[in-house]
This record gives sequence, structure tokens and C-alpha cells, in this order.
Amino acid sequence: MFKTRTIVMFVFALVMGLAAALIAKNWAVNRMATPAQAEGVQVVVAAMQIPFGKKLESTDLRLATMPENLVPSSAHTRIEQLEGTVAMSTIYPGEIVMKEKVAAFGGGSALSAVISPTKRAVTVRVNDVIGVAGFLMPGNRVDVVAAKPYGNGNRNYKSETLLEDIKVLAVDQTASPEKDKPVIVRAVTLELSSKEAEKLVQATQEGTVQLALRNPLDDSKKQEEVANETPQHKPVKKVYSSSTPITVIRGTKVSTSQIKM
Repeated sequence: MFKTRTIVMFVFALVMGLAAALIAKNWAVNRMATPAQAEGVQVVVAAMQIPFGKKLESTDLRLATMPENLVPSSAHTRIEQLEGTVAMSTIYPGEIVMKEKVAAFGGGSALSAVISPTKRAVTVRVNDVIGVAGFLMPGNRVDVVAAKPYGNGNRNYKSETLLEDIKVLAVDQTASPEKDKPVIVRAVTLELSSKEAEKLVQATQEGTVQLALRNPLDDSKKQEEVANETPQHKPVKKVYSSSTPITVIRGTKVSTSQIKM
């Protein structure tokens, strides 16, 4: 009797062990198979660094698979959608090429496609000093400082910050910021509004201009100086007495009274 009970318990334990092992195996297989079965979405990413102002070609792009919940709404899903467009800013390898990063190319130069709406591209002549010793690159932001002579002497100049936080579109005939060493250039193209362009052209005719390179994180602007008007003091009106004092002596009493004249 004891031997039969032992055999039954042994067989029961063996069956339970086999069942537990089978359940664990199925759980592990399903666990490892889940990532492979997860559905993804193909998006267009940069195959290499695409500089600002470059016209995109199929060799600049590739497809990458990403989880659907991580794909931005403005991402492109086909390379054909981007061929012939122009990069609005530098796109780095592996970065998703989104709609805000490119602009349609309507013919002419690629530079015209990267100019913001309502803006104009205006070129100013520079030298090694005005051009910040060759450290200017497309995509930089600059201030424009104007200096013009005043008075009778030729050495008297008045300077002021004419324009602030202006985007550099190109240096010479280059609209790409690929260079890593300073290069002396002869012309810099700036992105300006119509009013700003008028101010710049006038300043170049009246005197000289200097470009000041800004930190890319600095978006502050010069506070307009408010002239403090000197308070006008009202003239003090002098009041002259129209009466004459009269001293009256009565015995030991002395009194003074005013008599109007």
C-alpha cells in the first residue's frame, strides 16, 4: 500500500513538473517573438549630413523603420516626395526629414527656396574686418552696425546698431555651412524685410557698416533708448508788495500797520 502511494505521488510530481516546464517554454517563446512581430512604419531619414541650402537627391536619403507611435506627424514616408526639395537647415545623419526641414524648389537658384516668406535676400560687400575675419557661415545670425560721418570734420563718426538678429543666407556664392575653417569672403547675403533692406542700402551709401556675430542662443535685442526730457520748471512769479509799512508811536506803545499804495 505504501509503495503504491509513493509511485502515484512520484508520477503526479513528474506530470506537474513537465506541465510547468511546457508553460515556461511557451511564455519565453511568446516573449521573444513579440518584438519581431511588432509592426513598424518606414520613414525617410538623412543618409548623410545634408547642409543648409542643398538640393536633396535620392542618394542623400534612406528609409528607416520606426514604431508607429514614435513617428512624427510631419515625417515623410517616401523618398520620392523629397527629391528636388531644398534643405531649410542642416539635417544630420539618421535624422528624420520632416516637412518643416525642406522647401519646394521652384526653379532658379536653390537660395531662393530657403528665403522666408515676406523676406528678401540682400548682399552687402565685406572685407576681412567687416566679415568677422572670415568666421561667418550660412545660418549664422548677425547684427548690423552702421557708422556715418557727422559735423565738419572727416574723423567724426556716429555709430548705431541698425539691424539685429539677422540671418546669414550665404557667404560669397556658398550657401552651405560645411566649412570648418575661417575663409575671407568678399560678400555676405542677408535675409531682410523690405524696410530692413532700405535701411541697409541707405547706411552703405551714407557711411560704412560692420557685421557683429551673435551667439546662436542669444535672441535678445537692444532696448530702445528713451530720451528723458528735462522737466520744464515754471518760472517763479515774483510778487511785489503794493503796500508800505507805517510805524505808529503812541506814548510808550509802538505799532506797525500796512497802508496800501
